[in-house]
Amino acid sequence: MFAAGTDTSSSTLEWAMAELLNNPKSLAIAQAEMDCVIGQNDIIQESDISHLPYLQAVVKETFQFHRAAPFLVPRKAEADVEVLGFMVSKDTQVLVNVWAIGRDPAMWENPIRFEPERFLSKETDVKGRDYELTPFGGGRRICPGLPLAVVTVSLMLTSLLYFFDWKLPNGVASEDLDMDETFGITLHRTNPLHAVPVKKRAYK
Repeated sequence: MFAAGTDTSSSTLEWAMAELLNNPKSLAIAQAEMDCVIGQNDIIQESDISHLPYLQAVVKETFQFHRAAPFLVPRKAEADVEVLGFMVSKDTQVLVNVWAIGRDPAMWENPIRFEPERFLSKETDVKGRDYELTPFGGGRRICPGLPLAVVTVSLMLTSLLYFFDWKLPNGVASEDLDMDETFGITLHRTNPLHAVPVKKRAYK
């Protein structure tokens, strides 16, 4: 449980930071929202997250774009069943490819572009009811760590963005940031993200 919770959360946070550094406009919007909502407080509260809709959209878009567990936990068919013309026999192990669902143009507009704005105009959530966005699975066996993961990733990302400005090292431009993925039980960046905190931010 500890391994699953730490590896997936840290990977999701790394992807969120990478996508924001790769998309400076989204980063600027997220930080401006934090300045407006949090003000000059030195402590970020969990209750602040509910007042940061763009930050929540960034987290959802990261869950959608970079599913921590690309194939979820294996399931087993309880009986013979036909799914979209395919016969799945009883006791067959089934893997749900949520990574592919997140890149499916039939489900998402501009599926290969990082666009948090898509979640500002829709009620889609990660709680297992909207099947196009199920990074934690769904049903009775949904990941029990869902509430903790959402809060943890949101608070860590808010802290990193609120207190510091960030840049890529060695003069790397945002559009040149390596965004390659390596698949495994969890989805990681092929090359770890290197980001430099420039300075403590001056709140507006």
